[in-house]
Order: sequence, then structure tokens, then C-alpha cells
Amino acid sequence: MNSGTLDGQVVVVTGGGSGMGAAFARRLASDGARLVINDVNEVAAGEVASDVGGEAAIFDVTDSLAFNAAIDRIAAHYGRLDVLINNAGIAPTGDANKREISMANQIKRIEGRYDELTPTDSTVDLSDEEWDRMIKIHLYGTFYGTRAALRHMTPQRRGSIVNISSIMGLRPSAGIPHYCAAKAAIIAFTKSTAQEVAAFGVRINAVCPGFVDTPMLDSMDDLALAGIRMQTPIGRLASAEELSQVVRFLAGPESSYCVGDVFPASGGWV
Repeated sequence: MNSGTLDGQVVVVTGGGSGMGAAFARRLASDGARLVINDVNEVAAGEVASDVGGEAAIFDVTDSLAFNAAIDRIAAHYGRLDVLINNAGIAPTGDANKREISMANQIKRIEGRYDELTPTDSTVDLSDEEWDRMIKIHLYGTFYGTRAALRHMTPQRRGSIVNISSIMGLRPSAGIPHYCAAKAAIIAFTKSTAQEVAAFGVRINAVCPGFVDTPMLDSMDDLALAGIRMQTPIGRLASAEELSQVVRFLAGPESSYCVGDVFPASGGWV
């Protein structure tokens, strides 16, 4: 019977220098996995790699050639590639003024004052550069990583890929169309690729976190955080460690029947 440990398995975590990625790495290392920590921040990646007894791989996930080279080198060095966690991402840039307008609009809706609503112009004001950067880091990064990993996992007929989407990919909210689009696309990509490679022993699944207490939320003011807690039935943000348990499940043999599945972990976000 499989013990469920990850002893000796080679795991790559993108965006692993901080936040959720670092928590994922520490959780998987605690079960014996050999970790490779990717990040664009060399110091942060090195610190986490040192903590988990692994190594750092410094590259930008939007650079397909760099991603290919890193995965090829890792697979050649260790003789295997078992798990890829496509976690690298960025948060939408906060705009306090737009948040205030949005909150005021909610009050007006409750009071039935629809003629007094003020446009936030979130989509109108979104630049080409902001759209492109969001899509490239989240969606392109997930695609580049999955493609590079499958070149090794499919021939070896085993492997697990965990893509980090968001509850915003399942239940999009106004004001962040580029983020919602990127995260929803990751879900569709996950399901499509999972169906393609399932028969070859490779499992691809997605996790859709709600709001997690990490540095990515540092740009949010107290009003925004209060609004998040109000819309989250559990009444608080998640910890990265809580999310790491879901990722650990999908990375390991316990989730052997999970193929193209999507796991919300949102505190009941509505």
C-alpha cells in the first residue's frame, strides 16, 4: 500500500520565493520531496531553497526558452520530474479611489438609488500593458511550465501538475477583468490538458484559492480587506499553510483519481 509520502520526488514550485509558493514548498519538503524553487527574486528563492534543503532556479515564467531550459536541466540532473506547481502570479494593482466608488455604489444599490451609481471605469482605464502582463504571467506562465514538464512526464508515464487559479476564475468580480480572465483561462487550460495526458499517468488539476494572507494583498487598504472579510462566510483570510494542504493532496498519490478537477478553497466566498 502506498504510504502517501513524497520521498525522493522532484518538485518544481514557480513563484516559490514567498507567500503561497513558499508555503507549498515547505509543506511538500516535509513529506520528503526534493524541491526546486523558482522565482525572479534570487535572494528570496535562495532563502526558501535553503530552508527546504533544495535548490533555486532563477528565471521569468514568461520566458518560454528559460522555462524549457530550467525544466530540461532539472530532469537531466535528477533523472526525473514528478511534480510541477504552476504558482507564479501577481495581484491586480490596487486603486483606492475605484474601491471607494465601488463601495459607495454597493450602498446605493441596497438603497435602490441606481440612477446615482458612478462608473468605476476599471475596464476603460485598463492599459494594454497591464492586460498583457497579467495574462502573460498567469496564463502564459502556466502554459510554458505545463508544456515543458509534459515533455518529460508523458514519456516517463507519471507526474502531477497543480495549477494555481483563483476563486475569481470561478466567480469573477467587477473591477479586475484581466485577473479574472487569466485565472478562468487557467481552469479551461487545466481541463483540456488533463484530458489529453490522463491515459499516460499524468494528472493535471487546479486549485482556486480565495483571499490569502500573503504579501500580494499588501496594497489593499483596511476598507478593502474589511469588504473581503464581509463577503467571506468564514469571516477571515486564508493562511498560505491552509492552502498548502490542498496542494499537497493534489501533488501526491492520495489524489490518484483526480484528473482535470478544480478545487475551490475560498472560505465560502460569495
